Amino acid sequence: MNKILRLLLPTLLYIGLAIPVAAQRPHYEKLSPMLRHLVVDRLHQQAEAGRAAVTATPSASDGKRNSYPEVCAFIRVTADADAVFARHRCRPLCRYGSLYVAMIPLEQLASLSLEKTVSRIEARPSGKALMDSVVFQINAAPAHEGLDLPGCFTGRGVVMGVMDIGFDLTHPTFYSRDTTEYRIKAFWDQLSQDTIGSPFPVGRDYTTKSELLAVGHARDGLDQTHGTHTLGTAAGSGYDTDYRGIAPESDICIVANAVGEDLAYIDSADVYKYTFATDALGFKYIFDYADSVGKPCVISFSEGSGEDFWGYDQLYYEMLDSLLGPGHIIVASAGNQGRVKSWFQKPKGMPSMGTFLYSSSTSMYFTLKSADDFDLRFVSYSNPNDTLMISTRQVLQQEDSVLTVVTECDGYKLAVELMAYPSCYEPSEICYDVTLLTTKGVGMKPPLSVEILGDDADVEAFRVNGIFTENSLNAQLNAGECVRNIHSPSSSPSVICVGATIYRRGITNYLGKWKESEPGSGGMRVTASSVGPTYDGRIKPDVMAPGANIISAYSSYYLENHPKAGDITWDVAHFDFNGRTYVWNSNSGTSMSTPAVGGAIALWLQANPRLTPQDVLGVISRTSRHNDPELSYPNNEWGYGEIDVYAGLLDVLGMSGIKSISSRPTRASISFVDRQLLRVGFGAPLQHRATLKLFNLSGIQLHAQRLPAGIATHDLLLPLLPEGIYVVQIDGDESVTGSQLVRR
Repeated sequence: MNKILRLLLPTLLYIGLAIPVAAQRPHYEKLSPMLRHLVVDRLHQQAEAGRAAVTATPSASDGKRNSYPEVCAFIRVTADADAVFARHRCRPLCRYGSLYVAMIPLEQLASLSLEKTVSRIEARPSGKALMDSVVFQINAAPAHEGLDLPGCFTGRGVVMGVMDIGFDLTHPTFYSRDTTEYRIKAFWDQLSQDTIGSPFPVGRDYTTKSELLAVGHARDGLDQTHGTHTLGTAAGSGYDTDYRGIAPESDICIVANAVGEDLAYIDSADVYKYTFATDALGFKYIFDYADSVGKPCVISFSEGSGEDFWGYDQLYYEMLDSLLGPGHIIVASAGNQGRVKSWFQKPKGMPSMGTFLYSSSTSMYFTLKSADDFDLRFVSYSNPNDTLMISTRQVLQQEDSVLTVVTECDGYKLAVELMAYPSCYEPSEICYDVTLLTTKGVGMKPPLSVEILGDDADVEAFRVNGIFTENSLNAQLNAGECVRNIHSPSSSPSVICVGATIYRRGITNYLGKWKESEPGSGGMRVTASSVGPTYDGRIKPDVMAPGANIISAYSSYYLENHPKAGDITWDVAHFDFNGRTYVWNSNSGTSMSTPAVGGAIALWLQANPRLTPQDVLGVISRTSRHNDPELSYPNNEWGYGEIDVYAGLLDVLGMSGIKSISSRPTRASISFVDRQLLRVGFGAPLQHRATLKLFNLSGIQLHAQRLPAGIATHDLLLPLLPEGIYVVQIDGDESVTGSQLVRR
């Protein structure tokens, strides 16, 4: 651009921020970006206010547990951990080998990085709730519709964990169906201010029915309701309706964490206590509860953040690997970026490729990755057009490999910052984080484009925020594909990543108004559902489930506090319970499909409590439905396909290899009336003869009988059978053929 104000040799993070000369430079390479930013900020404070004021140790008599700012972080300490933590006043919170989660004073980060036995310190702000950004909120049957769950598997004996925001602890769907049993067993509210006597680094937990019902809701429950909906899908009993969750008799353990939507509830001095490391402590809390009662556990997590090439998640994923194993499973949302241009590649031999940039906020951020040198051309379409050229060679020549250019065009300022670093996946490839800061929206007035130049360069571009878009001002700058937008931690190899499908288009709300939104039906992939591969090239998502048009519980406190909120117009029913008004609400996104898969895995854990994440992926790979038969599976849109709970149960029980047993459930209702009498109901008289066979779980056929045409019910007298699970196979016309698991 022709009005360049200055070319800066910038700091690690902030434009124009001068870093004071320290006695010894911190080991920035050990710190994840958020922590590097904090170190730079502290050094700047020291220069402004003096070291003594910044590093003062709190008085022992001030009565506050944490009166100096801390960050919750992952840290690897290879030796002398106790001494290292003591020197730097760190509080270790959990440990797996040399990997810790610890509370670290912000003013100790720089010196802690200089410890020889500290190899890495990692923290990242918590993500956000992954409801669809368009907020489709349309109706469908409960998440298990079409999966035909067998009644003998309801999650009993399994802990269903959910970490989310906005829980209503009083909703009747979290009782047993007859409301005689309250099913929430433990709850850690990380935002709670009731911390006196709490052993937790943030918030406190509640473990009795009286405590839980007295609290009523998570601290953010007046303004958030996401967790109430996802928990209802995973484990709601349905109360007196058909809106039953997938594991309606499971025990419930929940954690209310903090995400971007909750910043209003967090004191500025405490904001760095809420990170991915705090989320890892939440997962551990749920698994620890399940272990304490001797039950397997699956956790549903409908939150996340984008992937990166810094290695933000290296220790996070390692911690997750440590937490997961037999009877410990996590499922997480793929994200809802499937409609967004997220990536493009300029190959060698092509002189240039580019896109227009747009963000309604004053900043935009994207990453470029290449092993080759290349140039960038930014064009501001003003009158006349302003052009800025930047070479990656310029960036790499800077002391911290950071180059910032501040320019002015048409009365507004634009700062372009490029930060270079090696990819955590392939060090020979250099990544360039490009940050655009403006005094008004990026690319709004005037439009702004970026073009990658270099015939000999192979360059990939990854959107982080804002939009890669098109403009008739230069029709050739239209690069971008809606791929590579899977969120973390669902991108972790050990976490089950869930995308969304759709079956219904709309609802009639409680006021009698028809509301329609998301197009599609019949198990199509929701176009907003995020698409792989991951940044290191692995196939994700792993599996799909109904995630559009899902009806589940909503927070009564949210309804009370926001009676005119737009999402309340997607309520399908209002009802009273124990003096409060509750709702059933329609919602959409991979947030809704994730708890459906979590509930399905709870049923599989009921059948085999020792299933590992790898076992679960094996079941998914063998039994998922291929709704688009033209594709090969797994793939980066569907993973292995849409989950089939019943076929998965047969697989877990070792029945799927028996040719006589159908992997699809029969529509007949089958149950034991007593120890010897099996009752079969067809709903209408049989049009043709059928055959009924009974198998035990060893696959041995115990009984076979011909059923005549014309009967609507049939009682089968059997020999005295031991208690257990059996499989009934019916072979006849299309309306009845299939199998059913039954418990005697």
